[in-house]
Order: sequence, then C-alpha cells, then structure tokens
Amino acid sequence: MTKLVVLLILLVASLSTAGCSEKILGNSTNSKVSLEKNDVLIITQLDHINTSLQKGPIFVKMGSRWCPACRSMTPILEKLAVEYRGKATIASVDVDQNPEVREYFEVESIPDSFVIVGVENGKYVYMQENGKVSTDRSQARIIGLNGKDDEKVFEKIIDLALLQEEKIKS
Repeated sequence: MTKLVVLLILLVASLSTAGCSEKILGNSTNSKVSLEKNDVLIITQLDHINTSLQKGPIFVKMGSRWCPACRSMTPILEKLAVEYRGKATIASVDVDQNPEVREYFEVESIPDSFVIVGVENGKYVYMQENGKVSTDRSQARIIGLNGKDDEKVFEKIIDLALLQEEKIKS
C-alpha cells in the first residue's frame, strides 16, 4: 500500500511539473472582454482580436489556469502590457474557457503565443521571429517557454510588428 501511495505521489508531481503539451480539452464559453492587472486583454472571442487590431499589433498568449508554464508567463505579459501600452495590445486566451478561439487557431499545446499584425484576404497575418509576415500561423508561433530569454523574444517580435506597422503607414 505504501508503494502505491508513493508511486501515486510521484506520478502527480511529475504531471504537474512536466509542462503543458498535452491535447487541450475545453467545454465552456465566455462572451465578455476584461482586462487583467496592467491592461492584459482577456480574449473570449475572435471579435476582440479584430477590434484590437484596429489599434495596432496584438500579442496573443494561449494558455490555461491549470498550466504552470502558462501561469509563469503572467508577470511577463503584465510587464509587456505596460511597456507597449498604446502601441500594441497584449492579450491572453484561456483555451479551456474559449474552445472556439482554441479551435480557430488549432492550438494543441500550451503555452502557444504569436503576434498578429493584420488581416489579408480574410486571414490573420502573423509576424515571424525573422521579421517576415505570413498568413500561416505555424510559421510564427512560439510554443512553450525557453527560460529567462522569453521576454526578450516576445519584445523582439512585437518591435518587429511595430516597425512593420510604421512602414505601412509611411
């Protein structure tokens, strides 16, 4: 019996610290928009993204409350929201609460982040890490976390998106 309890504890511990790359399931929707601390937009519908795009690029983090890696991104998102206030929107989607958004973006692993810079022929246009844009989200997504450099990677992509926006306006 003791061995069984120890094995169960080890299994639970390994699952809770192993990241969040398993298939995501969700079953409820929420239609309201809200802001977290420091103006991180909580997205519950694609219309929220479309509205935010009218103001500039939008950084989107797909995650869930049960995901430790997703929760660890919260301070980064809050800092980015302050840094880019008025220039770019920093947003978060709870994929369990918003299955339609999750399905639209074909999210299978979390955290999953990307920057949308516009719409072209009815498709979102995404900023890639190399500064190019694409309507293929798989070319621009950032899966998981890579450590302390995550914030710098996010800033680089948002800065590239803002540069693109300036070029288009000029």
